[in-house]
Amino acid sequence: MNEKILIVDDDKEILNLISIYLNNEGYTVIKAMNGNTALKLVEEEKPKLVVLDIMMPGIDGLEVVRRIRQNLNIPIILLSAKVQNNDKIAGLLTGADDYITKPFDELEFVVRVKTLLRRTYLFDKKDEKKNDDLLQLGQVAIKKSTHSVFVCDKPITLTAREFDILFLLANSPGRVFSAEEIFERVWKEKYFQSNNTVMVHISNLRDKIESQLEGEKLIHTVWGVGYKIEKP
Repeated sequence: MNEKILIVDDDKEILNLISIYLNNEGYTVIKAMNGNTALKLVEEEKPKLVVLDIMMPGIDGLEVVRRIRQNLNIPIILLSAKVQNNDKIAGLLTGADDYITKPFDELEFVVRVKTLLRRTYLFDKKDEKKNDDLLQLGQVAIKKSTHSVFVCDKPITLTAREFDILFLLANSPGRVFSAEEIFERVWKEKYFQSNNTVMVHISNLRDKIESQLEGEKLIHTVWGVGYKIEKP
């Protein structure tokens, strides 16, 4: 395994505890206790995943996410003691892929890390045989093997979750996917009726992609049913 994971938290006890969890699973752990150090380590160490506390002195976690997202689509899990739904939405809108509230269960934490790494870096072989690596939808080009998206030949930085949603819709143009199906296929978890995570990610995708298409819509909402991308 030996994937490198960056943990960022100003609480030394939590930092060490998470390190133990991940070391026990075979991951290589690098640590930071503030946002500035975290950004430096992302550039120097090129970790496969970042686990990031929101509340830190100086540059907080949300600002770290914003700066990482300017150039990279590395998967990010936010940690926070805040349990309000608005805080979770703010984190996801900023560009994080997942959000875990403190205190958290060790098993759940490890499963989320493994799931996000698997969804980001491994591909289903049967799917690869069935689908072309490059999808072209008008001015939007999507390359599965590198998680790359180009709009009008300009690279667009997406989170791992955003890319998975986009590829799911683009790979079946014309088909309507419900929020429940999107969530369960991308997150590999049970969907709950009050969950608005998919809506937040769809909104992010629209902001990033459709803003480059001069008013042209890519993702269409079918009210009361779900979302689709029209056939080119």
